[in-house]
Amino acid sequence: MVKMIMHGCNGRMGQVISSICQEDSDIQIVAGIDPYDGIENSYPVFQRIEDCKVEADVVVDFAAASAVDSLLKYCVQHQLPVVLCTTGLSEEQNRKVEEAGRKTAVLKSANMSLGVNVLMELLQKAARILAPAGFDMEIVEKHHNQKVDAPSGTALALADSINEALENAYQYKYDRTQERKKREKNEIGIQAVRGGSIVGEHEVIFAGLDEVIEIRHTAYSKGIFGKGAVEAAKFLAGKPAGNYDMKDVIEAG
Repeated sequence: MVKMIMHGCNGRMGQVISSICQEDSDIQIVAGIDPYDGIENSYPVFQRIEDCKVEADVVVDFAAASAVDSLLKYCVQHQLPVVLCTTGLSEEQNRKVEEAGRKTAVLKSANMSLGVNVLMELLQKAARILAPAGFDMEIVEKHHNQKVDAPSGTALALADSINEALENAYQYKYDRTQERKKREKNEIGIQAVRGGSIVGEHEVIFAGLDEVIEIRHTAYSKGIFGKGAVEAAKFLAGKPAGNYDMKDVIEAG
């Protein structure tokens, strides 16, 4: 059985994952980390990762970007694999993630959903065919009104996937209200919508002359992200140092 530490255990996703693990005989949460202690859990909860002395095989992180630095330091010191799901990291933090991967196993993904990761593969194939044919590419993402970062990490990951297929020849355009001029050919537009309780919706638009192709992924519950994170934790436990992603999990399955 895989022994897991849940970093951000009392947040929305932390509680979703706690519920999933209770029904999964292959994994057990042995400790949680969260500064908020107003929820009773079946495992001990520590306010700081540094205070946790519980032995574990892997950490799953769904906390805040501000807590990632101390988490990475802890995991490197203890040679503890970590599934990093927190989005909105700075460039410096992303560099620290890469550095941590040289010393322990790190799996970073902006979206843990199987569907989204399959979508990335489809987008690459579409982009290779449609971009040279003159199609413009736009991404519109929608999330609940409590989400802090915009655009979402998933939207950026979709854009990166498209751009990778096009040899990174495109620039990202986040806000068209700041200047009045026509769209550039080498742009991937990314727009964010925030409202209500939308779990997550990502629409990729390929707009050509007299035809439009729209590819959309809609999440109806946070369970899809939690299930993916749990599967990633099972995959990563015992893995050697390195930087992994959900592609590795899918291929191993």
